[in-house]
Amino acid sequence: MTTGLQLKGNLFGGMTAAVIALPLALAFGVASGLGATAGLYGAIILGLVSALVGGTPTQISGPTGPMTVMIASAVVTLHQDLKLIAATIFLAGLFQLVFAMARIGRFVRYIPYPVISGFMSGIGIIIIILQIHPFLGLSPEASVLHILTSLPQQLLQTNFSAVVLAALALAIVFFTPPHISQWLPSPLIALIVLTPLSMLLNLPVDTIGQIPSTWPDLVIPSFGFVDIRLIVPLAFTLAVLGTIDTLLTSIVADSITQTRHQPNKELVGQGLGNALCAFAGAIPGAGATMRTVINIKSGGTNRLSGIFHALILLLIVIFFAPLAAAIPMAVLAGILIKVGIDILDYRFLAVWKDSPRHDLGIMVSVFFVTVFIDLITAVLLGIVMASLSIVYRITQATRINLISEDSPTGPVDLESKQARIIKIEGAFFFGSSTAFESHVNKALNIKTMIIDISGVPFLDITAMFTLKDLHVTLQHSGVEVIIVASHELQQELFKLDRAKTFRKDKFFTSLEDAVRQL
Repeated sequence: MTTGLQLKGNLFGGMTAAVIALPLALAFGVASGLGATAGLYGAIILGLVSALVGGTPTQISGPTGPMTVMIASAVVTLHQDLKLIAATIFLAGLFQLVFAMARIGRFVRYIPYPVISGFMSGIGIIIIILQIHPFLGLSPEASVLHILTSLPQQLLQTNFSAVVLAALALAIVFFTPPHISQWLPSPLIALIVLTPLSMLLNLPVDTIGQIPSTWPDLVIPSFGFVDIRLIVPLAFTLAVLGTIDTLLTSIVADSITQTRHQPNKELVGQGLGNALCAFAGAIPGAGATMRTVINIKSGGTNRLSGIFHALILLLIVIFFAPLAAAIPMAVLAGILIKVGIDILDYRFLAVWKDSPRHDLGIMVSVFFVTVFIDLITAVLLGIVMASLSIVYRITQATRINLISEDSPTGPVDLESKQARIIKIEGAFFFGSSTAFESHVNKALNIKTMIIDISGVPFLDITAMFTLKDLHVTLQHSGVEVIIVASHELQQELFKLDRAKTFRKDKFFTSLEDAVRQL
């Protein structure tokens, strides 16, 4: 039951989060290419649904930097076709619901840190670069490469009024003392101070423009068969990115509140919220780390704070939309540049010189692909590189020894017995199967081969088939095969031995027992 003190704390937490969310939602909406209104309603719809249904009570959800960059990419790829964009957002929400039903939320914490680091730092740089044109008072541009290559020419068209406003906004968000920003967030101070200043001086700068103070128009997602190849990869990447962003924020909330979130329930809230955003033409989002932390620090203790956050934003849209319409784009650019700088992963950057080379290689590769190619390729590349890296490291850690002299378990002369022992310690899987096979091929002119896999924690299907094939090869060469394995591994091998290749009387659980058979 919520006490009066808790109600006050949740109200204040939600109000503080809403004040911070307002300028960010406006800025993210503009940066996405769908307009400020899309950002506001994204914060309202996702924020309300995730608070009602989600599994992290203190989490505040809404548009985030990574999701905004991804949806901006989708807007360009889909040629600003609102119905196709809505279909992509709706499908992303469905993917998140599928993730929840498949109960994969708990696996997000296993994504290698270099992949997350490279991706997040890349997103931060993209946000900064995309704000160069609005900072200079020019029309927004969606291509990072085009912005950088055309920068010398664009500098000649600089609107110095916009530059002054953007620089002032940047100064405010950077240098507002913490004891002030704790009560009045620095992005809101920038809006409150610089918007009237721009109007008073009648500065010739672009503004957000009209924001409807009514419910958004209904958008029906639709697509043709030929569009599937475009929207499915975009939707899947949005869903994965939103899932990672959200559950990492949930982990942060847990660490502050000393609680445990429900990851799959949280994905249900995110999936439903993002799917509903599609019908309002709103941009999708995720759990927002900064807003969640501020909500908790301001007194938010349960889902009421997220509900208050969404309702307060709705009231702002209804009653204060005309004021928001006058906000200069340059001011939002200054605010977003600070957001981009904050997203950079300083934790990894501080130790990059001393980090393992393979981890650094993954981080740098994901970073550059994120910035200069596209986010989908970066995600795939990061997963593949991290997978190959761990396979290589596990393979290197696996020890395969061919013993041809005295038995390590007793005074048995293996040479005189024409016997050999191959002992595997570590993972026996597709990465180490080739090395195992080459060791066996070095010892074919013998009578007995003891294969000791008792120190192997698991076998994959490749290792099992390799073991089976080599068993057959050795038998055809007149070599008796004895296998030492745990009861569990023996059961796995017998289960797949449909051709009855293995003989149970040739299996032992200890090397000592196997050597006694020589």
